[in-house]
Amino acid sequence: MKLRDLMFVLPNLFTVSSILCGFYALTLSGGDATPSMLYQAALAIFFGIFFDGFDGRVARLTHTQSLFGQELDSLADVITFGVAPALLIYRWALAPLGFVGLFVCFAFAACGALRLARFNVLALRNPKGGGSSFFVGMPIPFAACGLISMVIAFQASGGGTLPDNARWPVLGVVSFLALLMVSTVRYRTFKDVKLSPKSAGVAVAILVTGVVVATQIHPAWVLVAYFGLYLLSGLVESAVMLRRYVAEKRASALATTLDDDEHEDDRVDEEEVL
Repeated sequence: MKLRDLMFVLPNLFTVSSILCGFYALTLSGGDATPSMLYQAALAIFFGIFFDGFDGRVARLTHTQSLFGQELDSLADVITFGVAPALLIYRWALAPLGFVGLFVCFAFAACGALRLARFNVLALRNPKGGGSSFFVGMPIPFAACGLISMVIAFQASGGGTLPDNARWPVLGVVSFLALLMVSTVRYRTFKDVKLSPKSAGVAVAILVTGVVVATQIHPAWVLVAYFGLYLLSGLVESAVMLRRYVAEKRASALATTLDDDEHEDDRVDEEEVL
């Protein structure tokens, strides 16, 4: 096998490692899973996010991007960040809610698959769009991160069985993340981030936030805080972009109306002269 062929295998090894993490999380979440096993499953999915974050970068660094790698990555994401966290959160919090909990967990996995299918279609329509600055809808790894961050934070800061009064808020979070994945809310990819005073200031602010959360609350809640910041950033930025778009539309419509009025006045003046 030539060195070039081995280079094509390398990014796919990261993707397969992500599948392994998702499969391991599924085995831990199935059956009579204990809180300790669910915590380990959440950590396995977290490591899956790590591997998923590197396969694309390795492919770009080695110039081995391929349609096969893209499809494999999507299939891996459905398993590791769709099915595995859905089963995990069902066992951890939503099983006592019966059919409602089951349906919401299924909706999370289904919305993740729909988002990946839409991403692949858009990528095929615009092959040069890989350098886009935004994701359309929350990426499924980040949505999975939102679920596992709750499990990790709860188990690491005390653990035990989740209180009954916390199950419905968890249900709301899962439903909201499922809707965000299939929404048109834009989230930054951070592919175009360059070292500058502004980016350095943002990085320092993020680090300070993590230190404050770790020292004042618990280190396990840092992941929850970082995910919350990312979630809010997309919502705020999309709201600003929508407001700007509406303002531009109104300005364009007003300009068109004024232009039509001027033409009407010109026609009236011409008729009076005649």
